[in-house]
Amino acid sequence: MSAAAPIAVTRRAPASAPPRWPVDDVEALFALPFVDLVFRAQEVHRAHHAPNAVQLSTLLSIKTGGCPEDCAYCPQSARHATGVASEPMLDVAQVRAAAHAAKDAGATRFCMGAAWRSVKDRDLDPVLDLVREVKALGMEACCTLGMLKDGQAQKLKAAGLDFYNHNLDTSPEFYGAIVGTRDYADRLDTLGRVRDAGIAVCCGGIVGMGESRRERAGLVAALANLDPYPESVPINHLVQVEGTPLHDRLGGESALDPFEFVRTIAVARITMPKSKVRLSAGRRELGDAVQALCFMAGANSIFYGDKLLTTGNPDVDADRALLARLGLVVASTAA
Repeated sequence: MSAAAPIAVTRRAPASAPPRWPVDDVEALFALPFVDLVFRAQEVHRAHHAPNAVQLSTLLSIKTGGCPEDCAYCPQSARHATGVASEPMLDVAQVRAAAHAAKDAGATRFCMGAAWRSVKDRDLDPVLDLVREVKALGMEACCTLGMLKDGQAQKLKAAGLDFYNHNLDTSPEFYGAIVGTRDYADRLDTLGRVRDAGIAVCCGGIVGMGESRRERAGLVAALANLDPYPESVPINHLVQVEGTPLHDRLGGESALDPFEFVRTIAVARITMPKSKVRLSAGRRELGDAVQALCFMAGANSIFYGDKLLTTGNPDVDADRALLARLGLVVASTAA
């Protein structure tokens, strides 16, 4: 799979200022001996966070399937034959019940995702009601609804939204090999609207899509050079779903060494020291031992619950047991 031509990154530090993290410097972190890298990441982690606390977030798909985008990893794209049907938006009662259950299970942030390229104004009003429901429970509210137009982020902020998720997915250089229906600049423009509205940013990416280490470094650099860098950084390990183009290209096998995933977590922690670095999709496939290494490398948040949008996730009891075995405690708040 050949990489596309580099795409200019905007919405970061002013052009007159050098990037805080040049890609060469980020790649040099990846190249450190494994134990040295993890030790350095743990030092950074302890300087900015409670060393043994993990924040729990729950993600619910409030509108599943039928997305017109062509993202090569995504089972919700209408362009891919994955068996994921297009469904209507969940109603307030369904979301309220799911949020109650998530809170009872220990989650402090409730994230709502909709399979849209961009949110239409007619769909935004019901989402605002959902945000208000989540906030009424005393939880942080997060949404991922695709691209935002002018004024929409302000409405979400007024409803009480705390975080907006909009991932960069991968590096600017590799992006064109994964997504053809949306430019990198489109993603950055939405992040700019979120920042302008005073909403905190949740932004990360996916690794294991056939990218090189240099391109993984490019993703971390793009995130770390956002001004400011995201408060929340979800790192996804690709879950290959049959029917998606990446399942065919990568042969159904994981293309990423698990230690390289841990390195990615460590580099994210070093370059974005104050962020919540979240283990997201693919945790079930990583297994307990690799997840433990990720916590050592500075991960301090997980998506919690039996499903992430349409892919499987470790069940709540398994996660509770793992945290107990590691002596990790659930953070009492998402802050």
